[in-house]
Amino acid sequence: MPSVAFHTLGCKVNHYETEAIWQLFKNQGYERAEFEKHADVYIINTCTVTNTGDQKSRQTIRRAIRSNPEAVICVTGCYAQTSPAEVMSIPGVDIVVGTQDRNRLLGYVEQYRRDREPINGVSDIMKAKVYEELDVPAFTDRTRASLKIQEGCNNFCTFCVIPWARGLLRSRTPENVMKQAQQLVDAGYKEIVLTGIHTAGYGEDMEDYNFAQLLRDLESNVVGLKRLRISSIEASQITDEVIDVVGRSKVLARHLHIPLQAGSDTVLERMHRKYKTEFFAKKIAQLREALPDFALTSDVIVGFPGETDEEFKQTYDFIRDLHFSELHVFPYSKRTGTPAAGMKDQVPDEVKHERVNRLIELSNKLSAEYAAKYEQQVLEVIPEEPLNHHEEDGYFVGFTDNYLKVKFKYPTNDIVGKLVRVKLVKTGYPINEGKFVRVRDSDLTTATHS
Repeated sequence: MPSVAFHTLGCKVNHYETEAIWQLFKNQGYERAEFEKHADVYIINTCTVTNTGDQKSRQTIRRAIRSNPEAVICVTGCYAQTSPAEVMSIPGVDIVVGTQDRNRLLGYVEQYRRDREPINGVSDIMKAKVYEELDVPAFTDRTRASLKIQEGCNNFCTFCVIPWARGLLRSRTPENVMKQAQQLVDAGYKEIVLTGIHTAGYGEDMEDYNFAQLLRDLESNVVGLKRLRISSIEASQITDEVIDVVGRSKVLARHLHIPLQAGSDTVLERMHRKYKTEFFAKKIAQLREALPDFALTSDVIVGFPGETDEEFKQTYDFIRDLHFSELHVFPYSKRTGTPAAGMKDQVPDEVKHERVNRLIELSNKLSAEYAAKYEQQVLEVIPEEPLNHHEEDGYFVGFTDNYLKVKFKYPTNDIVGKLVRVKLVKTGYPINEGKFVRVRDSDLTTATHS
């Protein structure tokens, strides 16, 4: 049997697409090998969100070439899309495909074996108008399934290269989203995470259908769906209709990831973000009315060109006052080819570093405060895996719907991927300790926002 090995860099969408490419190879009789081991075909799914992403992608490509110089080396993903010539120039790379036409990979592998000529299969992504269907009936990871619902982004933030890597926004058809969601639930997944490049922009390219309708239809049509999570939603996409759906839903997780990037209006303007802080705060207030006490997580970029002490303080205070429950903090990193890379007043690394640390400290404090509200409460957890430290024997770890990481004791392994009720006995950050109460009997009860 021929073997194929994968390495994925970057985001959830890339991981989803790697699983989709694996399905294509699996259906042709390939077996999956570890990336570190000997394989006949290596597929590197690359990231280009930062210059470091490019660099890591190149290192990984070279590692595959060293593992088996005879293998067919295929490079796909965002870095392949934006810099195909650069990728092709690495000695040993045989096939380059961007963020479209992944279903041609198998044909390219056959063609390469026949002709022994390198293949550049990268097309102009800005011309792509239709969502590329890539089916993933199951994942290598058993407990949480991602469901990709859209591709591309129309925002053009000044720090971001993604529209050039992924093209403009295009949505998957509702029928295909439903079909795949049902497939995943039937395969035993209790939680589905809706994902995309600009996830809640879903439907912006459609006449009479939108993201809120998709959420409603998933809930009413997918039989057996227990928990639905939105990977990310922009403040500008939180319409009154979305707020209404969030308030009524029985399956939506009490957790929304809403990228802020900066809590200062002047920085947001330089970033070319589509909102002001006042608008953002208003949306959060409306959401909290609809879904009290949901976990609000976010992304923040620190040290954006020209960020003054005053602007940083505005961001810090805004985050503190809005009580986010967890932040992903990134120091601004120059992305070649974006407007921000050429802006004057780049912030020195040591200043960025100090600001990043201050925000991480704040985030840890806010996370612990958020978790503390749930001490002695019973929440639903989907155990993902045993905690493998010898002193932690018999412990499993998983997430509640409101994104608290919980460890609890259970005697056997058959608990993974089930919905269980766990009482939080000791809260903290990054992990909370729980006590197993019972497995939820899905036939008797339905999810409640208790």
